[in-house]
Amino acid sequence: MADAGMILNVARRIADVRKQGTGVVAVVSAMGDTTDGLIDLAHSVSDQPRPRELDLLLSTGELVSCTLLTMALADLGQEAVSLTGSQAGIHTDTSHGRARIHRVDTVRMLKELKEGRIVVVAGFQGITEDEDVTTLGRGGSDTTAVALAAALEADRCEVYTDVDGIYTADPKIVPEARKLSEISYDEMLELANYGAKMHPRSIELGAVYNIPIYVASSFNQTPGTLIHGNADKREMEDRIKVTGIACTTNVAKITVRGVPDRPGVAAALFEPLAQSAISVDTIIQNTSEDRTTDISFTVSGHDLKAALAKVEELTEEIGFAALISEADLAAVSIVGSGMQHTPGYASRMFRVLADGNVNIDMITTSEIRISCIIREEQAQEAVRLLHRGFQLDELDPVNEPETK
Repeated sequence: MADAGMILNVARRIADVRKQGTGVVAVVSAMGDTTDGLIDLAHSVSDQPRPRELDLLLSTGELVSCTLLTMALADLGQEAVSLTGSQAGIHTDTSHGRARIHRVDTVRMLKELKEGRIVVVAGFQGITEDEDVTTLGRGGSDTTAVALAAALEADRCEVYTDVDGIYTADPKIVPEARKLSEISYDEMLELANYGAKMHPRSIELGAVYNIPIYVASSFNQTPGTLIHGNADKREMEDRIKVTGIACTTNVAKITVRGVPDRPGVAAALFEPLAQSAISVDTIIQNTSEDRTTDISFTVSGHDLKAALAKVEELTEEIGFAALISEADLAAVSIVGSGMQHTPGYASRMFRVLADGNVNIDMITTSEIRISCIIREEQAQEAVRLLHRGFQLDELDPVNEPETK
């Protein structure tokens, strides 16, 4: 949706699907860098734009692409109607900039579909019970699309974007990366949380409502990747354990030093951050002999200033000795459902990074993911090292670790 030519291309693809007799609800994102431009414009007139007004401003980006696409469809002889998030019945909570969908009222969409129209919905947005416009966070159009697919009980949700599927790593970083024909919800969620294509909340919704998500290119007919619940039921002898390498940049670390070692301190620290809608990822706590604790945790670089301000407010309540922060970090991760019952993957990951002279600052794991916090300047090289180290550039990789 970057320019008029691409909008016309999208319109033709939608029209072709509609001509086959399939009802279509199309969710669109803003054109090109529209959202970034609107954010810059807001900050040019206000040092701290009010969240409510900023959401209303940002929602206009999707309205432009939504209406233009509907016009293009009309010129192709297709009956279509454009709907805002509120007109489409998307009701959210009041967390401006990071709103979560509470429910979808499908009455208007079903009415338009019944009358034979293509429904074009502005993604990324919704409305509160007080009729204030909200946005869902960056990448929120993915979430809108899956939410509507679930509410309408669609067969599947198809996401057409600037890439032709999900790869073992970002092809811009690793030219040898392979496209996956399918991937499980769990694996995709971990990859999405750590920088891969697709918004994590869209994958969560797909898993909860069992909506298969097909990711493909909007520019060509190349087969894409199907994200679904049966992708992890591989053949018994399939030995591929690591599915992909993910990387997220703009990570920041906060360390609270000299925290009294007593019950309730961690809750007192992290509850206010959660109430301020600041997501915390990796957490490490080190207790010393003098009954004080150092607590380190990571947040998005975008949240660093707000997180520091919130923690500083807790100085008297918690009684910590010092507050330190560090920006320009990244998280690099290996992901694969086959790792959870096989030892040796962590040690292999650490050895690959060590041999590449990449220093590890922090480590976090889940059943199917191992992530390392490293310097942002080394992130791309770390992705390439791990992709080679786990043989993901091979057509039939066998990346089981040595357990001897």
